Amino acid sequence: MSSVRRHSRLLAVGVSCVAVGAAVSAIATAGAATSPAHSSAHPAAKHHRLGARGVRRLLHAVQGSAVVRTAGGFATVTFQRGKVDSVSGQQLTITEGTPKASYKTVTVTVPANAMVRDNRRQASLSQVEPGQRVLVVAAPKRTYVIARTPKAG
Repeated sequence: MSSVRRHSRLLAVGVSCVAVGAAVSAIATAGAATSPAHSSAHPAAKHHRLGARGVRRLLHAVQGSAVVRTAGGFATVTFQRGKVDSVSGQQLTITEGTPKASYKTVTVTVPANAMVRDNRRQASLSQVEPGQRVLVVAAPKRTYVIARTPKAG
């Protein structure tokens, strides 16, 4: 059984926690910024549910972190998503963003024991090429690098 499948639950929990955390933060921030000063009602009471459109936006997040509960306490899971600019040894330089918009450029140090997938196949970090779309998830015990070649469009 592949390591990605064995750890898929951890990946799903991490990404879900990031999405939920971002949603709660966005709702709280919007409520604090838009509620009138004279209102006696709690700011969050006036907000509607996030809805399907908001959830879809959160699934397209380009970077984030979440604190998740583990058997031994709590752990931080982080992720970066974007386009590969370069790979040099264990350094992966990514332009975070979507195919249509860039956020910022970051360099991620990928541990030697990272699970790397390239176009759904097991690979090494050196096989990841500039121009590919990539998702890097750093969990407490393992780092995952999931790369794919964008469809010609």
